[in-house]
Amino acid sequence: MAEPSSVLLEAQDGYAVVTLNRPDRLNSFNPEMHERLRAALAEVKRRDDVRALLLTGAGRGFCAGQDLSDRVVGAGAEPIDLGYTLSTHYNPLIRSLRELPKPIVCAVNGVAAGAGANIALACDVVLVARSASFIQAFCRIGLVPDSGGTYFLPRLVGTARAMGLALLGDKLGAEDAERWGLIWKCIDDAKLMDEARALAGRLAAGPTKGLAEIKRAIYASPANTLDAQIDFERDLQRELGRSDDYREGVAAFMAKRAPRFKGR
Repeated sequence: MAEPSSVLLEAQDGYAVVTLNRPDRLNSFNPEMHERLRAALAEVKRRDDVRALLLTGAGRGFCAGQDLSDRVVGAGAEPIDLGYTLSTHYNPLIRSLRELPKPIVCAVNGVAAGAGANIALACDVVLVARSASFIQAFCRIGLVPDSGGTYFLPRLVGTARAMGLALLGDKLGAEDAERWGLIWKCIDDAKLMDEARALAGRLAAGPTKGLAEIKRAIYASPANTLDAQIDFERDLQRELGRSDDYREGVAAFMAKRAPRFKGR
């Protein structure tokens, strides 16, 4: 009997669900799982009928980060080049999520630790089950937060809270994560996937060409001056003002009907 895939891709009405599927290992990453997730994201990007993505985890956890049992670090073992691991796997993954020209909903169904926490934070809208938690576990094994952790945390929650999370490695519950502004919303466990699917469907039915440019604009802003950012907004608005979705949106508003966007 074939082993189940470590990443599942399920096409829905206008959006795709990608599920990290190593529940016995809390969906922690090994090279094979990285490869399968890369392939799933490439398919989501390629398919015109997929206009939004929902990312979640199987079982009782979202993702525990790197599978530490996948490497030997004991006395006498050759040192491991973690920089290679980041360059080859995690950094391209974070870039793929940020640069995907389709909105990404992340449904954090359980613990999100280490790189798993920061992969969730790389997504566009993060919904979290009330029983779930975030842990920047790197300090517990003598490492620095990676997968964008040192970038995302201070921008989302401020330097003081980012420093505490990174230096102490304490668990941050879903309700505090919402209150701190780390995530979009905390959801009762039983309702998480229904709300996440509804949100992904809502985004998929939207003007996805414009939504992709919203992602670009907001993610570009930390590196820009105000002058550079408003010029960037001007350039994006000029392009979007010529789109079919803009014309449809205005026509629907004037006719007092629901718009029928096509992502063009």
